[in-house]
Amino acid sequence: MFKKLGWISVLSLLIFAGIIGASFGNEKEAASVKGKNKKVENVIYMIPDGFSSDYASNYRTYKGEEVVWDSHLKGLFTTHSADSDVTDSAAAGTAMATGEKTNNGVIGKDTDGNNLETILEKSKQHHKATGLVATSTITHATPAAFATHVEDRNNETEIARQLIDSEVDILLGGGMNNFIGEVEGGNQEDAGLMKRAQDKGYLLAENREEMLEQNIDIKKDERLLGLFANEALSPELHRKDTEEPSLEDMTTHAIDQLNQNKQGFFLMVEGSQIDWAGHDNDPAYAMSETEAFEKAVQAAIDFAEEDGETLVVVAADHDTGGMTTGGYDQMDLNANILNDVTATGEYMANQLDEERSNVHEVVNTYTGFKLTEEEIESIKVAEDPKLAINHVVSERSTIGWTSTGHTAADIPIYAYGPQSESFSGILDNTDIPKLLEKAMKLK
Repeated sequence: MFKKLGWISVLSLLIFAGIIGASFGNEKEAASVKGKNKKVENVIYMIPDGFSSDYASNYRTYKGEEVVWDSHLKGLFTTHSADSDVTDSAAAGTAMATGEKTNNGVIGKDTDGNNLETILEKSKQHHKATGLVATSTITHATPAAFATHVEDRNNETEIARQLIDSEVDILLGGGMNNFIGEVEGGNQEDAGLMKRAQDKGYLLAENREEMLEQNIDIKKDERLLGLFANEALSPELHRKDTEEPSLEDMTTHAIDQLNQNKQGFFLMVEGSQIDWAGHDNDPAYAMSETEAFEKAVQAAIDFAEEDGETLVVVAADHDTGGMTTGGYDQMDLNANILNDVTATGEYMANQLDEERSNVHEVVNTYTGFKLTEEEIESIKVAEDPKLAINHVVSERSTIGWTSTGHTAADIPIYAYGPQSESFSGILDNTDIPKLLEKAMKLK
């Protein structure tokens, strides 16, 4: 009798547990559907220029622990341009801003020369605040692709004029020379562009302190133009010796200013110099720039977690350098030793004397490495001492390279926030702005 009652009790508990489990499962499913359909008020589009899955793998070893974007991986995407299997930043930026392919070197135009509407421009039409942040010149290919339209990416003075006319609310980066006249040592033919910027409500910041002091009133059409260097900002390894803001500083300040707008905002943030490190085959430069980018991503996700209506998408435009995780017939990953490298290869090469008699002294000072005679000689006789130094550092850290240019590797995409699951699977770079447009309901 008691045994029979015991089995009935167990059965009842199992049935009850099943009901609760099903109910809980339905709630989770409903929450997932709700998140999937929830309108996105803000987008923070973060582009680590030149980054790929091997950068991600090496950076995890360099850091020694999980990276902020690891848990937000959604898929991969292809990057070819309209006229090449291997894209440049202009064509890639255009695809990622407009959803259309174009030829290498072209900004914001299709292959017939027609202007393409960007996701930033569509956001402005829907009364969203807008911003562009970069560690390159703000007139460089990637930021330019979101708000300007030129046949040649190198026409940065025209890009500067179009950026001011576009009335993007926040512009933060380098490139002062592209905004001032020749009489002031700049690249513009006349000195009128800064006056035009002022007339359009732009307040100017030239260093970190000035930027942080500029709290604009978007409702009064105030805007912020932060130009923190004549050309690009300093590499992260050397930024501490300047008055320039970090990428995290610029990202956080841009979010704070844009968030005033009740209709939401669109912000593009580029970690520009990961790409330049790849071109130089400089692993320490690459990892330090990736570290700076991660801090900016963390700031964006922190905001998105608190806000609840912000979608953060992290997607590079292409791979640079064909970096490998491991190499040189070794079975170890030693990227962690790069934490002790304190200068770029270019900086070290510039410290060499005319005879290159101080190779060991210079490289040891900035890396801690005791070079072999073979390594010293390879740098002494190299046609490009910068590249030779970087290859020594690369081999020590077991980071390999296959190119000093771009490659056609598929790129990982990470996303956090409402509708982030939309970015899952195999995509093309042109899919990203289309998915963003859909998430923000801009059509």
